[in-house]
Amino acid sequence: MPIRMLPETLVNRIAAGEVVERPAAAVKELVENAIDAGATRIDVVVRDGGKSLITVTDDGCGMGPDELALAVERHATSKLPGDDLLDIRSLGFRGEALPSIGAVSRLTLTSRPQGADSAWSLTVDAGRKGTPQPAALAQGTRVEVRDLFAAVPARLKFLKAARTEYDHIADCLERLAMAHPGVAFTLSDDGRSGLRLSAAQGDLLDARLARLGALMGRDFQDNAVPVQAAREGVTLAGWIGLPTLHRPTSRHQHLFVNGRPVRDKLMVGAVRAAYADFLPRDRHPMLALFLELDPQEVDVNVHPAKAEVRFRDQGLVRGLIVGSLKHALAEAGHRASTTVGLATLGALRPEPAEDGMGIPPSPLPYGRGGGGSGGSSWGGTGGYPSSSVPRGLAERSNAFQAPFQSPLPPLQGRLHGFSPPPAARPADYAPQPAASPPLEDHPLGAARAQLHNTYIVAQTAEGIVIVDQHAAHERLVYERMKAALLEGGVKRQALLIPELVELDEPSANRLLTRAAELAELGLVVEGFGPGCILVREVPALLGQSDVKALVRDLAEELAELGDALSLKEKLEHVCGTMACHGSVRAGRALGVEEMNALLRQMEATPHSGQCNHGRPTYVELKLADIERLFGRR
Repeated sequence: MPIRMLPETLVNRIAAGEVVERPAAAVKELVENAIDAGATRIDVVVRDGGKSLITVTDDGCGMGPDELALAVERHATSKLPGDDLLDIRSLGFRGEALPSIGAVSRLTLTSRPQGADSAWSLTVDAGRKGTPQPAALAQGTRVEVRDLFAAVPARLKFLKAARTEYDHIADCLERLAMAHPGVAFTLSDDGRSGLRLSAAQGDLLDARLARLGALMGRDFQDNAVPVQAAREGVTLAGWIGLPTLHRPTSRHQHLFVNGRPVRDKLMVGAVRAAYADFLPRDRHPMLALFLELDPQEVDVNVHPAKAEVRFRDQGLVRGLIVGSLKHALAEAGHRASTTVGLATLGALRPEPAEDGMGIPPSPLPYGRGGGGSGGSSWGGTGGYPSSSVPRGLAERSNAFQAPFQSPLPPLQGRLHGFSPPPAARPADYAPQPAASPPLEDHPLGAARAQLHNTYIVAQTAEGIVIVDQHAAHERLVYERMKAALLEGGVKRQALLIPELVELDEPSANRLLTRAAELAELGLVVEGFGPGCILVREVPALLGQSDVKALVRDLAEELAELGDALSLKEKLEHVCGTMACHGSVRAGRALGVEEMNALLRQMEATPHSGQCNHGRPTYVELKLADIERLFGRR
């Protein structure tokens, strides 16, 4: 078959397949055009997930009839005044969106520029262009797309359900809204309002946080840390979530370059490296980062979707992101996300439960109020809140209530074996001299008790704090080890009697191969025959630790890490293992002075709100929340 030129209509449809993959891609291109036109309000209406109708209306600069006719031609754009692809300062620049959409649908453009006395409209039906006609419209542009992919039935068959396509549209619009908080956005589907965002006012950083809170949730807004940094003409700003606020996927990581939403492997890797000390490998932080740099230093002309970028100086960008995020997290200190406390309250609140007959347990016989001021929102006439006793407590609750629900036995019988408490002496309640300043005024309060030799309960000025002593001390030891390495090496303590550890021969060989690096970390080992390791010195920070268990865990850690990088480059893994073995163990009784000392060290140590594995080290419950839990509010 001889070589021939393809018809223009077919060429346009082939090109449209790269630009318009699904309805969300069409919405993205049209909304980006509206933002480039200086719009302050953008309204998007879709029907059937965008397959039958997409309408995008803005109040931007608008176009006259001559520009309308030119706008639907391929590679016609006003956004490259110097024809320089290395100086792109707008979201769109290819001039492909409108002709591509018009090639696979029925496209109607209506626009009115500022100062014009009337609007003009132009229709493109499956690539066939009409002529501009007078129309009615206020200043701005309205783009109407009907029957998307009607001219390409094969592509139409591969689209998902209407709800799925709508979700892709909403996700695309939300990302653009994050990058442009000064623009108001609305999105509706078949008359149902799905998204309504007013233009944010004030400082850009605060405006971004308000917009992010509206889109990512109040939890993020309450637990976000600001990021602001600049280096060699590259600036980074945004908000990042505390390490204890994390998700199972990276869906809530939003990255932007010069106002453009991107999915860049370099930036994603930098974020992962910055959070490596704080999160498990299967968890992801919530954040939104906005990178601004000279357009000459970044290439956005990598793919028609414009979601991929290439940086001229990748090391500069990566270093800026990693350093800025680590600094911002360090500034947060011991702070943990409020969601930890909320999750605890949720776990404490009774859940509906039924007995074996499918009937909720009966309420206590006494009335509401129960010795406290303030009305409660309890339902019914009993003493429980509107939700009932959780399953597992129902049987014990019924057993406890049984004596009170049956006819009361004689008083002597019920009190047999009990004696009244001795009379209280005034001296027992004599006020003690208050500490100066009161420990309760510290962020983590004053230690009041230790539960199960594992959890420290402290009283603060506004509530209580429950601390996991092992997780908290593990973070403290870990941070000290890192600081000691930066200062020249970890101090070592010689063992009076060297510890002999038996391993399989490959594990022993792996440890001996890294003996010099382990010595810098404070662990001195040497061979003692096939499969045997002799430990002569351990890091002084570890104190009394199980040396054999530490060496075995390190051997497994080295087997997982492999030999590609040095231990220093994988410091968080090795130091984390050592810190875990050198921290205060669960089950160890602590005195009040020891507990308070641990609390004060946590307050002075960065990142102490979570352990090395990403778990929270403490839970804070406000007094008002506790009162609500017991129906006092």
